[in-house]
Amino acid sequence: MRRDPLDYLSSELQALRDQGLFRRLRVLDGEQKARTSIDHHVVVNLSSNNYLGLTTHPRLRERALDAIQRLGVGSGSVRTIAGTMAIHMELERRLAAFKRTEAAVVFQSGFTANAGTVASILGRDDVIISDELNHASIIDGARLSRATIKVFPHRDVAAARQIVEGLPRGQRKLLITDGVFSMDGDLGALPALCDLAEEFGCIMMVDDAHASGVFGEHGRGMVDHFGLHGRVDVQVGTLSKAVGVLGGYVAGSRALIEFLYHRARPFLFSTSHPPAVAAACLAALDVLESEPELIARLWANTRFFKAGLTGMGFDTGASESPITPVIVGDAALAMRLSDRLFEKGVFAQGIGFPTVPRGKARVRTIVTATHSREELEFALDAFKAVGAELGII
Repeated sequence: MRRDPLDYLSSELQALRDQGLFRRLRVLDGEQKARTSIDHHVVVNLSSNNYLGLTTHPRLRERALDAIQRLGVGSGSVRTIAGTMAIHMELERRLAAFKRTEAAVVFQSGFTANAGTVASILGRDDVIISDELNHASIIDGARLSRATIKVFPHRDVAAARQIVEGLPRGQRKLLITDGVFSMDGDLGALPALCDLAEEFGCIMMVDDAHASGVFGEHGRGMVDHFGLHGRVDVQVGTLSKAVGVLGGYVAGSRALIEFLYHRARPFLFSTSHPPAVAAACLAALDVLESEPELIARLWANTRFFKAGLTGMGFDTGASESPITPVIVGDAALAMRLSDRLFEKGVFAQGIGFPTVPRGKARVRTIVTATHSREELEFALDAFKAVGAELGII
């Protein structure tokens, strides 16, 4: 009988169980909403990236259904062969206008947008200077590029400067940061990094995944939030968080986008978005520009929920965004906190290593524009009861 060559994975899984890190996938029974059913259990949902509630917005539903009726359910090809539809080009034009750049290109996901861009615009003779907490897609793209990777401590611009000062002036350099860091909710040091990039001729890049639709006028992101238009060469965003649909995009100069059309491997070798996805994204941009009250509600809910958690004595770290971690340190304790909250009707997923460093395990919460005050009060009451029960507060 043939021995299973993957048998070692069972031991790895048992190690996760022993550390309290093994997690079964929770299953959403219905729509992605502020209060929903997960594993047949009605809960207040504090683990979704659906910041503005657009996953169920009537205008997005209507546009998606219309696109299916007119254009079918799939594109049938990669963009460079027969898969570029007029609706894809319309979406890219709208995104460029929204981000106030010359051009934009849409990728199948935010992950491929980051990884594909970094890997395609740099090579083995180049250098990447990256914040230590940048997203995994940036890390993978940097590795694929074969460029030298230099990592600076989180938000430490002085350390980034030391790295850049030690590099040859003529060497191509990419300086990159998240706009909003997805596990801590704090902001990248973008203004100071832009100054550094301009002083030393670096390419400046920001991953705006958790800022798109959340920061800046009408949700234009961190470049708009900080007033840095024209100073960031590569802006990466997502269409699957606040925009509520699926995909990622890169915005920048026409030359950058044309180059990505020719060299970004995820763009070249993946089938393009179904028409319904592109149509729903277009509708989302309409909503962002015409319903600013959604972002206002998001921030009002964020301020209320943060104040409630910190008032009870929970450690919410350095969060400056709707991402609010409840940091407990021990991984097993974080998972117990998550499980007990679920039993009380609140879904807030536990996060441990390797997503966050060892000793920094947490429950990560995100409020949305569509949470009611009553739902947030219910969630805070659950946190208070479970936090006291587990000795966290």
